[in-house]
Amino acid sequence: MSAPKKLFIKTYGCQMNVYDSERMAEALGSGGYVETKSPDDADMILLNTCHIREKAAEKVYSELGRFKGLKAAKPDLKIGVAGCVAQAEGQEIMRRQPLVDLVVGPQSYHRLPEMEAKAREGQKVLDTDFPDEDKFEKLKSRPIAKRGPTAFLTVQEGCDKFCAFCVVPYTRGAEVSRPVDRVLGEARDLVERGVREITLLGQNVNAYHGAGSDGSDCTLAQLIWELDKVDGLERIRFTTSHPNDMQDDLIEAHGRCSKLMPYLHLPVQAGSDKILKRMNRAHTSESYLRLIERIRAARPDILISGDFIVGFPEETEADFQATLDLVEEVKYGTAYSFKYSTRPGTPAAERPQVDPVEADDRLQRLQALLTKQQREIQDSMVGREVGVLFEKAGRFPGQMVGKSDYLHAVHVADCDRAIGDLARVRILSSGTNSLAAALID
Repeated sequence: MSAPKKLFIKTYGCQMNVYDSERMAEALGSGGYVETKSPDDADMILLNTCHIREKAAEKVYSELGRFKGLKAAKPDLKIGVAGCVAQAEGQEIMRRQPLVDLVVGPQSYHRLPEMEAKAREGQKVLDTDFPDEDKFEKLKSRPIAKRGPTAFLTVQEGCDKFCAFCVVPYTRGAEVSRPVDRVLGEARDLVERGVREITLLGQNVNAYHGAGSDGSDCTLAQLIWELDKVDGLERIRFTTSHPNDMQDDLIEAHGRCSKLMPYLHLPVQAGSDKILKRMNRAHTSESYLRLIERIRAARPDILISGDFIVGFPEETEADFQATLDLVEEVKYGTAYSFKYSTRPGTPAAERPQVDPVEADDRLQRLQALLTKQQREIQDSMVGREVGVLFEKAGRFPGQMVGKSDYLHAVHVADCDRAIGDLARVRILSSGTNSLAAALID
């Protein structure tokens, strides 16, 4: 029997790319590939790219340049680029980096086995179509191998919002949702393989509208209640949400569904209505704040997470102060903040840009406030009793590490529990980015 071929995947960006990389590895596994941790002994290298961050494409080209020596030493090595940069710059990647054998967009990775076979025959292969067939249906079977206790599950893809700064509608396409029965089937499969917590993924996951058993559209809340019935599934999360799609039944589910964790990532991006309008966000700071009030009324202990962009074109100091004011009012448990960077082809790229030095200063001030809030909320957990799902052994003998209901990393000493166990713990202390706790008998 010939030795298995080895696949090295490097994943950039969001949780959806992590999920996509898993599925691509499974698809290529049918052709005899097994994953390796090092590109040095790989027979195929696959970069699963993200277009959100600044200079994303240049970072991909830089990474590809590092593989020139490997390709020269091993001519049969195949190199592929997948994901959103592949979708946006497929032809350019092939032109600038001749060592690349295949380029595949995020809607076509179910075709990877056929593309890989063509690449093995010496062809250069490019597929950045938005095919009619359902890639998830094509990849519906998954290996039986055991899994860790947590998993991502994509239920919705694409975006119809067209925020002025974002390339997602162009790289991921229009909003589409997977049918309920297929989501439930994959969830049950994951649970059978050891998963106890599932995070539902989508570019606008709360815009989910998959077909139910009767053919009618199902909301995200209705999907969550169906998942609530899955035996062995103990925790449900979802990300990323848009404020405009936070429906009443989803807010109610946060208050009533015990498996739905008290954590919500709800990006606002800015606190100035002028900037929000220029971003094409279609909500105001006031509507966002009132929405947070309603969510907290349904689930008072919920931890809110958010995203922020500073230095957006035409942002003034007064606009930035409005963002600081909103942050002060919401009090975020965690947040992600970035300095605006242009994306070719997006409306904001053509507008007057904020001075980079001023944008840097604003980012530092915002991050200082967000870090302060994060630490205060984390410190307030000391003395509280929370649930923890153990995911791995800690660095010290007898120590286990897991995630709390609120997604905090928790270290428990003298722990006799196994990976995949759920337990109640009492928080003893708060560190820089984690909590220490003790088991409750």
